[in-house]
Formats: sequence, C-alpha cells, structure tokens
Amino acid sequence: MQIGTTLSQYLIEEQRQHPTATGEFTMLMNDIEVACKQIAAAVKKGQLAPNVLGSAGTGNIQGEEQKNLDIIANKLFLQNNVWRGHVAAMCSEEMDEIYQIPPEYPRGKYLLIFDPLDGSSNIDINGPIGTIFSILRSPSPNPVEEDFLRPGVEQICAGYVLYGSATMMVITTGHGTHGFTLDPDIGEFILTHADMKIPETASEYSINHSNRREWEAPVLEYVKAREAGKNGVCKKNYTLRWVGAMVMDVHRILLRGGMFSYPIDERTRAQGGRLRILYEANPMAFLVEQAGGIASTGYQRILDIKPTKLHQRIPVMLGSKNELYDLLKAHKKYALENNLEFHHKEI
Repeated sequence: MQIGTTLSQYLIEEQRQHPTATGEFTMLMNDIEVACKQIAAAVKKGQLAPNVLGSAGTGNIQGEEQKNLDIIANKLFLQNNVWRGHVAAMCSEEMDEIYQIPPEYPRGKYLLIFDPLDGSSNIDINGPIGTIFSILRSPSPNPVEEDFLRPGVEQICAGYVLYGSATMMVITTGHGTHGFTLDPDIGEFILTHADMKIPETASEYSINHSNRREWEAPVLEYVKAREAGKNGVCKKNYTLRWVGAMVMDVHRILLRGGMFSYPIDERTRAQGGRLRILYEANPMAFLVEQAGGIASTGYQRILDIKPTKLHQRIPVMLGSKNELYDLLKAHKKYALENNLEFHHKEI
C-alpha cells in the first residue's frame, strides 16, 4: 500500500529549502504532533475513560469553567514540550502566566502559544472540539512576558487540530495552508488537503445569533442583508452555521468559504471582545490569510495588532474575500459617521 506524504516528510522537505536550518523547528512540530495524538486518543474514549468528561470544578484566568479535558490537554502539551529543548517558554489559554522551562531542562529558540482545547462546551455532548497553536522565535533563552506580546505577522507557524469524525491538523509556515488527516492504522498525519484556498464567494456565514441585540450597526446590516436572501441586495440565499467551536467553524470556511465572526458587542466591549488574540485570533488569521482570505477586527487587520497582555481579547471577523469586503465596507461607513479609526486602506 502506498502512503501519501506524512506531516514529518512535509516538514523535512520544508526544512531542506533552508540550508541553514538546524532541524529544531521540525522536532518541535513533532512534539506538538505527539501531544495532539494523545489528546485525540483521550477525546475518542469519551465516557469509556474515567475523569475525562465533565467539569473540573475550577476556572481559568478568564473566569471560564474548566472541563477535565481542558486540564488533561494542557498537561499533555506541557509534558511533551517542556524537556526536549526546543522551546524557551510557553503560554496557554489555561494558565495565568507564561510557563518557564525548569532549570534542569535545556531551552530552545522558540516560543509556543496554545489553546489546548477549543470549544470546551461541546465536550460532554460529543461535539467538535480542537487545539490551536502558534509558534514565535524567542529573542532570548530566558524570555519574559513581553516577548510573547508581538504582532501576529511575526508568527513562523500556526495551526489547529480538529477532533471530529476524523482528526485533522491544518498548518501554515507562511507558504500556504495545508491539511493533514490522521490515519489511525499507522498513527501518522497524511497530507490530504494541499494548499487550501478559501473560495472568494460563498453562501454561508457563522455568527452567534443570540447576541444580535448587542451588535454594532455594521454587523447587523451585514446579517440582515443575508437574511433577506435572493430578494435582498445579495441576490442569493444564505445559510447560517454556528458550531460553538472556532476550530470547526474556521475549518468549514477553509473548505467551503463563508464568514466567521465573533464581533464586538455591548456585553464584551469592556473586555475588548470575545476571542483571545494570542491563542485564537492570531493563529487563525495567519491560516486564513495564507489560504487567500481576510482576517480583521472590523476596523484593522488582526495580524498587525501588537498585543498588550497575554489574555487580551479582540473582535474577530474572517473568511472569504467578497464576504469580508462587504462587512468591512459597512464598518468603514460606520467609522466615518462615528469618528472611529479604520485601517483597511484597500477598502
């Protein structure tokens, strides 16, 4: 039986394009791959494994209830990356501060940022969940918090793993967005979606409709136009999709196009938005842009924002070019009417 390109083979081929490469990045990605395989195994067991499902009775720094699987996934990421000598420090959505490598272990030249389990509310109903990660170069062997607070354009890799009907890893190293499916028979991620491209037009959008009464005018205008269907300004019918796990909603957009948004609203304005820039917005924006899409707050390109704190939240809108153009045009008009800054020069 002929096996397709594995993730390891793909990374080695990428490495060969850089004669000065040491192989450390490839080995770091291998460690991430192992952690995600272990998380996938825990997810697949579900109710068959003790202490995997259900609430842990604790909360993270954002005040969100932690599930047992949140804590398990976080520990697996730490355990697989702490001792190998490829990272200088890590930070996780589930931890208050950066995680320093203990002095007994060597330190590498990368910073690893991760959301160990996205979509935790779907765990106990057997819904889609995932892992999101991002990699930066470390400016020092002894990094501090400020070293993580860099614009998304400085990422050297971003990716996610979707634990669905099949386990998939989707990554970018700045040379396109590529999808790998885990073959359970051989335990390897196989390249199945090379150079993914988001369709420029689509007929689906993804947004939490229950927040409608709190949206800003441009988002409401966009949604109303889609609700009007073929009799409205869009001249076609749309379908609303919302899973409650960013990994799944973005994965669908990479394959079929559309728009995903968790916009600013009156309930989240004080905290800056709903999604975390380091753990969710930046890596997904990198993946979407590398697949030909657009990622914005509504007023600014996400990857241009310099974070000010580890758990900073921002609004997120991303997806197909034509859908985002419509959404951003509405934001530009609103910004001019309300003396707000708007940084998309192409709109």
